[in-house]
This record gives sequence, C-alpha cells and structure tokens, in this order.
Amino acid sequence: MEILVCARRVPDTSENEITLNSAGNDIERDELVYSVNEPDNYAVEEALQIAARIGGNVTVVTVGGEDDEEILRREMAMGANHGVLITDEAFSGSDGLGIATILKAFVEKGNYDLILTGVQAEDGGAQVGGMLAAMLDYPFASLVNSIEVLEGRKLKISREIAGGDKEMNEIDLPCVLSIQTGINEPRYVGMRGIRAVASVPIPTYGASELAVDPRSVGGAAARVKRVDYFLPALGKGAEMLEGSREEVIDRLVGLVAAKGGLK
Repeated sequence: MEILVCARRVPDTSENEITLNSAGNDIERDELVYSVNEPDNYAVEEALQIAARIGGNVTVVTVGGEDDEEILRREMAMGANHGVLITDEAFSGSDGLGIATILKAFVEKGNYDLILTGVQAEDGGAQVGGMLAAMLDYPFASLVNSIEVLEGRKLKISREIAGGDKEMNEIDLPCVLSIQTGINEPRYVGMRGIRAVASVPIPTYGASELAVDPRSVGGAAARVKRVDYFLPALGKGAEMLEGSREEVIDRLVGLVAAKGGLK
C-alpha cells in the first residue's frame, strides 16, 4: 500500500512564549522554536503501523519553505520511506483552500492508496483534509481513531462522535482520513535515526513542476484572511491551600460546598 501523510511545521507552544507583533495581526515568529504538528505525528505513526502489517511505503509531504525540511527528516527518522518538500514563493500566504489545491496537484502526480492528515493544525484549522478529498473526489472521514485493512480495497474505520461513542464505517480506497490524536503512541525518534537520514536527498516541487497556476494560490488568492490576533485575558490564578493535611481538607471541602459541589 502506498500511503501519503500530509504534515506541517508549527510553532512549538511548549517551548515558546507567544507575543503579538506590533501590528496586532500575527505573533512574533523570528525567535520561535518549531516542530512537527503533533496530530500529524499520530498520522505518520498510523501509516507506519499499517505498512508494517500489510507492506507498503510511507511518504510524508509538507508545503512550506526550506526550514520545513527538518520535519520531513524527523518523520523519515521515525520510519517514513520518503519525504517531499513543496515550496514556491507563489505559495506563500495560502489559506486552507490554497494548500489543498497544491496538495491535490502533488497527489495526482503519484499513485497513493491512502492519504492521511492530522485531525487539525495547531496553528490553524482542520479543513485541508476535507477540501483535499473533495477536490480529488475521494471518500473522506474525520476524527478516525482506528483503522483495519480489509480485502477488496476497503478499510474498516472507527470515528469518535459525541458522548465518547464510536461510529464504525467501511470506506473504499483510495480515500483521505484525518487521524485523531490518541489513536496510537508515536514512536521515539533518537539522534542516531536523525543522523542516519541527515544526508538523504529531499525532492522539491514548485508551481511549475506541479502545474499549479500561481494566481490560484498564495495570499492574493486566499479567501480566508486573518484580520485580528489577540491573546485571551489572564484569569485568576490557582488558590494554594496551606496548613496541615486536616486544615487543607477542611478548607477544600468548604470551597467545594460554597460553589455548589456538595449537596
């Protein structure tokens, strides 16, 4: 099975102090630490597990700049067979529709049975997977938390729905699935693995190679544009209870009762 995973490089919120730029329409990005979008990591791990069970290859693709190559090498160190960088100045500022347009052009150059995305981008929305499926006229399922490969080019999948319930479906290949976090436990990537792929060539594609009209993507073609950016106001901090164990317990019970937690 040929599996394509769409990944994204995003600011690592655990490593950064987020501040707004002077215009108030974006965050300061110059000194940010970046990493692979966490939900995409689950998608890569699921692709690797499927390939290990039934055979196949896993390709990871990202749309971005030269710096985004680092996440491709990380996912290759994780076990992906190939990494592909899609980069072009014409792609800068693309919204979800633009990214889906670019990815569609790349998918049509290959022969992929299954396309996976993370459930959402940590610095954006969750629309690209669905848009890509619609453009390709492929079946699509979101919030997928288990995958079983069946005979006859079908998958059995479960989806997370309201109330913690699961919805079971069969879906035909080729298809696009957005993978829910928690579907697996992404494997650890050590420095030895990263060094092993450090010199592996990463093919790149631009607008001309993909036959993408630059006027259909990028900031000028974006139908969704950020007009404001703000940090939420800080709420009250946690109340620290001090004293002996008995005093803390009494105080805690009193606080819970005062808020209607005890009847």
